[in-house]
Parts: sequence; structure tokens; C-alpha cells
Amino acid sequence: MANGWREVPSLDAGYFILLKRFLTQLLYFGREQALSCIFPVVIFGSLALTQVLSLPFLPRYDWLLLIFLLMQWWMVHTGLETKDELKVITLFHLIGLALEIFKVNMGSWSYPEEGYMKILGVPLYSGFMYASVASYLCQAWRRLDVQLVKWPPFLLVVPLAAAIYLNFFVHHFWIDIRWWLSALVLVIFWRSWVTYEVNGSRYRMPITLSFTLIGFFIWVAENIATFFGAWQYPNQADTWSLVHLGKVSSWLLLVIVSFLIVATLKQIKRKRPVSKYEGRN
Repeated sequence: MANGWREVPSLDAGYFILLKRFLTQLLYFGREQALSCIFPVVIFGSLALTQVLSLPFLPRYDWLLLIFLLMQWWMVHTGLETKDELKVITLFHLIGLALEIFKVNMGSWSYPEEGYMKILGVPLYSGFMYASVASYLCQAWRRLDVQLVKWPPFLLVVPLAAAIYLNFFVHHFWIDIRWWLSALVLVIFWRSWVTYEVNGSRYRMPITLSFTLIGFFIWVAENIATFFGAWQYPNQADTWSLVHLGKVSSWLLLVIVSFLIVATLKQIKRKRPVSKYEGRN
């Protein structure tokens, strides 16, 4: 301060402060996301490792099952994952395995390699693909203190999740109503938001946007998984090719089912009303 005048920060300094703040928050957010993805990263790393390195004594699919089981035990043992989260992940493993058995036997995709731990042509490790989605949701929910705003009633959410899951089976024998269900999701969740905390600051996002982003990144992950031979679509029998972009809609619906199940279980666990905190941009 000089001659009674206070020095005002320049416009460039203001931009620098905002940029520094943005990058700091982005790094914190990226770190929490990376920690939430530990289990999926182990899955992809194991797929890549067993693709290029031949392990002795057991077929590749069985080694993958053992690796994923050991990883799951380690995460609970070290506290990276809670016992309640393990229960949710186990539920998703069973849900995913049932879907895999049905889809494989309908010819949607296949697991061409040998394995001792197979049920009706489906290796038991495949359920961990779905469990990894639940693992990410549970971890991110806890690390980012996720709160739901204007969440629809239980009597709307549960039938919607059930209808989406059943459509994966029923459309083989009847019409595919995925687009009708997608439209219904937009209607039911039009006013719903998810809020999350990053480094002491709270942000919010429309719930439908979060569904879309997660679904897209799972489609990217699916391309990586099929490249490393996790499973095989009919058009990939001779050589690997990019998974059709239309599969994003399937993953989007699966993400919605996953999110709705986790959200419902979280609310039942807490036994208290959903937070009405609106967050801030």
C-alpha cells in the first residue's frame, strides 16, 4: 500500500490463481479416481501379463481367477476395501456371472480358451469384470463422499433397475426396449444430481451425465479387455477389431443398474434421508 492506495492484483495474476486452483483440484480428483480403480487396473494388468507370459500348471483362465481372488483378499485385509463393500462386490459377481452364462450360450460372445473353473462355458473369473465396476463405484463413493440430490423414490428405482437387467435376457426372445428404458431413465432422473468432494470443495454433476461418462469409459476398457483376450466377440474370432460403438448403450444401461443397486444399498445401510445439500459448481 502506498499513498493510501491498495495494490490490486493484475488480471494475469487472477488467471494464474484460477489455473493453479484448477490443476490442484484436478490432481486431487485424479488421485482419488486412480485409487478407486485399483481393482480394475489389476484386472487389466493380469489380462495383459497372462497374454504374453505363459504360466505353468494351470490354464490362463484359472490363473486369472486365482489372481483376482488374491487381490480381493488383499484389498480387504489391508483396509482398501471394507467388508460391506466386499458384500456388494460379491453380489455383482453373481449377477454378472448369471448374465455371462446366458449371453455365452446365446452366442453373443465366447471364452474360447481352456479352463478347469468353467460353468457352462464361462470361466468363473468373468464375474470379476462386473465386480470391478462395483468396486470402483464403492471406492469412489467413499473417497469422494458422494451424496445424492433429489433421488427418485425406492418404488421407481428398484423396478427400473430390474427392468434394465431383465432386458439383457428378454430381448433375445422379444423386442429390445433398451431405448425406451434409456428414455425412462432421463425422465426419472431429470432433476437428480450427484455431489462429490475434492480437497475440501464440493462439486455437483447431473446424474445422467455421470452414467454416460462411466459407460463410455467402460466401453474403452472393454476394447482393452478384448484386445488382451478376456473374451471374444464373433467378429473378433480371426483378428481383433474395435468393439462396435453401439455397445456403449449396453454398458450405459449396465452402469445404471450398477449405480442404482449401490445407491439403494447405501441408503438402506445408512437408514436416513438422502442429503439435500445442493453443492456448488
